[in-house]
Amino acid sequence: MKIKSPYLVKPHTKVRLAKKSTSDTGSYKSEEAAAATLVKHRKQLADLQDVFYANQSKALLIVLQGMDTAGKDGTISHIFSGINPQGCDVASFKVPTPLEARHDFLWRAHAQVPPRGMINIFNRSHYEDVLSPRVHKLISAKVASRHLEDINEFESMLFDNDVLILKFYLHISRDEQTRRLQSRIDDTKKHWKLSEADLHERKFWPQYIDAYDHILSTTSPKHAPWFVIPSDNKWYRNIAISTIIVDLMQSLKLKFPDPTVDASAIKL
Repeated sequence: MKIKSPYLVKPHTKVRLAKKSTSDTGSYKSEEAAAATLVKHRKQLADLQDVFYANQSKALLIVLQGMDTAGKDGTISHIFSGINPQGCDVASFKVPTPLEARHDFLWRAHAQVPPRGMINIFNRSHYEDVLSPRVHKLISAKVASRHLEDINEFESMLFDNDVLILKFYLHISRDEQTRRLQSRIDDTKKHWKLSEADLHERKFWPQYIDAYDHILSTTSPKHAPWFVIPSDNKWYRNIAISTIIVDLMQSLKLKFPDPTVDASAIKL
């Protein structure tokens, strides 16, 4: 896959998230200026997905990762609101169930990989099974590195079987996370989003950033690239991600399959 983006992590690039902007807005000066672009992208995605679903020669897996409050749910709702639900699924990965924990760590992810013609979005993903255990020292650095090698091989196998993969790290600052958490505290309608786990994990911010630096540096081959998306501004996050998805789907140049009947000969 050849994708041009200022946010692309090129293969074998050493990533330092601390040096990457969380507030970049590209050429857009305001949310109002970008609104029309997002509307256009939604319409393009809806049309492209129609052909994608009908053609059934490729599948598309979209991976969303980020710190708590980074906006994974919002990304899905704002970008994919025009997509036909019949052709798009979302999978969320929480703490492994007892059954999942008895299998290899990729077992539950593989079960959610899209078939040809479908778009699947991983709201958190197989990377969680390396990320949190490493931060909390439940696995050694050696085991974490081996798991990342397993992921590279897993994603390579998927690509060889016509699954296209786009991976987005939603990059927010700690100050922005503070604002978003405070907003949830202040708004009683958002209290349901609060969890003790989120507040507890916030204490490990530096360790998570270090772990993500390693993940992004070692698992971004050409066939399954990472993009570090500036996400302090939600509206620009949506523009940046939708641009990449539209560009990839347009580059496939897919067509509707040939008809199986002669419509001109049908009389109702």
